[in-house]
Amino acid sequence: MEQMIYISGGDVLLKDARRKSERTVSLEPFEISDTPVSVEQFKLGYLEKNLADITPIPARNIRWLDAVQWCNQSSKQAGLEPAYRIEDTEVIWDPLANGYRLPTEAEWVYASQAGTLGPRYGNLMDIAWTEIDEVNEPQPMGLKNPNAYGLYDTLGNVWEWCWDRLDTARYGNYRLLKGGGWADPEWSVRVGVRRGDAPDAILEDVGFRVARGVVLNSDSYQGWSEFVDRERASTRQALPVGWTPLRF
Repeated sequence: MEQMIYISGGDVLLKDARRKSERTVSLEPFEISDTPVSVEQFKLGYLEKNLADITPIPARNIRWLDAVQWCNQSSKQAGLEPAYRIEDTEVIWDPLANGYRLPTEAEWVYASQAGTLGPRYGNLMDIAWTEIDEVNEPQPMGLKNPNAYGLYDTLGNVWEWCWDRLDTARYGNYRLLKGGGWADPEWSVRVGVRRGDAPDAILEDVGFRVARGVVLNSDSYQGWSEFVDRERASTRQALPVGWTPLRF
């Protein structure tokens, strides 16, 4: 397990039910790991593929900040250029770096769908560990069916951090989570579901998988834009109760 899968790129439709919006993103080619990072790999600090554990357990209780730091460490170990500049809690992505990084939402959705258009790429029981399985912890990866690209466990088992912010006007610096976890109901384990939390939050059902790939389009880095995040956060409308815009 744990190999980087080449994705040739293409167009992907992203929907946000809360904002009642949708947009189409054109992706450049990228690579993404076939499983989330395992417990053993996270402890080692790099993407070791030849571990003795044939059916590894996904790492969990992982903060977003831990995930980006791990990506940089693993990149250095592999002789790659780290994708992130990290200063305390501020993280800046260098899209021209060839190191490991978190996938953007668009990359994650496109890779999980693997050419399908429905809420998931197969029958839920066949592809994902969820509430239906009645398990009380994450399960060994790779035991459910992969999608057409050869990715396992994009749905169910553990939620996965992405690079993108959830919504800078409503949730500040919260980062995006995708995929659903082992205890989640069917409605929550769909490609389109968006969840998020603070970069320093520790959540028992959250892990991550990694991506790679230089991004040349400076207007939209694989569907993510710092400019758009800033514009969204600077909204001048009367804010509903509970909204906490990010102040750049």
